[in-house]
Amino acid sequence: MIYLKEANFEDIEKEYLFVRDMPVDENGLTNPWYNISREDFENIALPRMLSYSKGENLPQNHVPETFYFLYDGDIIVGQFRIRHCLTEALRLGAGHIGYFIKKEFRNKGYGKIGLGLTLEKAKEIVPEDEIYLRVNKNNLPSLKVMLHNGGYIKGEDNEKYYVRVKKG
Repeated sequence: MIYLKEANFEDIEKEYLFVRDMPVDENGLTNPWYNISREDFENIALPRMLSYSKGENLPQNHVPETFYFLYDGDIIVGQFRIRHCLTEALRLGAGHIGYFIKKEFRNKGYGKIGLGLTLEKAKEIVPEDEIYLRVNKNNLPSLKVMLHNGGYIKGEDNEKYYVRVKKG
């Protein structure tokens, strides 16, 4: 069974291993906790993830953000993040949702399913009429995932497509 689960202490071992091994930056999704120690994950990273979802202890110019892990059974295959609202920088850039599928699980439908599940949650959280996403032009599989989930290309520049999904 494939499902999303919000970051939590109950699954700390699986979450730790997943986050530790996520690249620092892949296709625009950053991970400040790459190669983090188990102790720092428990005492710093995971508490920050949980507080960010409540809008607490946010870095300057950041918005509340909820971290979800995509599971297939008891294995984490991806991470999805929902930014609860947009700043002007997010409106013109990264948007509401960022996600990462672990390399060995790519091209197996996890992105489509995970983004679909994340959009359901985002539609309850996000106040805007549309969900904003961004994708690098060289990442066509991710663009296809977005389009499959009801997205349309709202604009583009030399490097990125800006995709919107209507909430209605």
